[in-house]
Amino acid sequence: MSPRAAAERAARVSYGRLVALLAAPDGDLALAEDALAGAFEEALRRWPGDGVPANPEGWLLTVARNRRRDAWKSAAARTSAPLEDDSARTDPLADHDPYAIGDKRLELLFVCAHPAIEEAARTPLMLQTVLGFEAAEVARAFAVPPAAMAQRLVRAKRRIKQARIPFAVPDRRAMPERLPAVLEAVYGCAAIDWRGGRGSAAGEAQYLAVTLAGLLHTEAEAWGLAALTTLTLARRAAGAFVPLAGQDPSTWDPDLVAEGEACLRRARPDGPPGRFQLEAAIQAVHVDRRRTGVTDWAALETLYAALLKVAPSLGARVAAATVRGRLHGPEAGLAALPAGAEEFQPYWAARADLLARAGRDAGPAYRRAAELADSPEVAAFLRRRATTPPP
Repeated sequence: MSPRAAAERAARVSYGRLVALLAAPDGDLALAEDALAGAFEEALRRWPGDGVPANPEGWLLTVARNRRRDAWKSAAARTSAPLEDDSARTDPLADHDPYAIGDKRLELLFVCAHPAIEEAARTPLMLQTVLGFEAAEVARAFAVPPAAMAQRLVRAKRRIKQARIPFAVPDRRAMPERLPAVLEAVYGCAAIDWRGGRGSAAGEAQYLAVTLAGLLHTEAEAWGLAALTTLTLARRAAGAFVPLAGQDPSTWDPDLVAEGEACLRRARPDGPPGRFQLEAAIQAVHVDRRRTGVTDWAALETLYAALLKVAPSLGARVAAATVRGRLHGPEAGLAALPAGAEEFQPYWAARADLLARAGRDAGPAYRRAAELADSPEVAAFLRRRATTPPP
């Protein structure tokens, strides 16, 4: 494996765990992230000449800890201890049980859901700090200006440091009150990938969702999220972007489809279904095209009506308008699109498709959707549609 590929893999797989270990002594997330970023920079300088160490995570953690120690000392007293040869072979995570709740990242997710942290900042903080997304990516996912999101994240990290929030797994009795924010973070990880932001995020979100559902056993919304992420991952195919309606169901992963449907069967609520159960049921309807050959748009309209009562998010309202357009005509779908969504990329993609189906000029809408797209593949697809829209 090349030095760059090894560094990228370490960042993708171990970033959250390394930040958790670095921030554990004092809760200073910003310093932990800065130290780890410096360690990655040093790795990219040294590994091409020295070779990739046997344990890249151990190497990175040792260098980052040295940098943190240097930051604690005065400028006159700063010294960096040499990197011991054993540090590249010793696993620094071995003394920390990563299976306490299934994954070290899940532990840090629950830490970031601490009640002392501003509620609006909890999920964005998890997405950036634990799951490794840039502030700009998080801002787009929440449809807010990047500067506003950056300020929110800075305030949250300052609060963690000032309040000395411990980096420890909360008592199981505290997990229910923190669970909604954790579920939202895992969902957000998957949603950024669905919009074309990351190639590996969907698989990571599915793993976290299934692990969390297994940990909680009977939590219906956790199983709903596990079903949602699994069914969506089942439809993910390599290569050029293809919208859901144009995908060939025979290319979907049958094992993941079966796993997702099994998760959905376990999502049995005591009362009315929650957001993730409804979204999983929507995905199950789409996936059922693999069996029937057709999409049950009427069932989707019913499910979206229920979803909009439980969680009337911007994305849900856009998707519901698209379904309405399929059932009642594109003009009805255009009329149902939510106002004030002009900075939300899916709004423009849906509007463009509905305009094209209505026989109206969809070019500007397709181009705007392409401008806002996170993925080059999605942007290229939309630009092609701008000149050759579907009939």
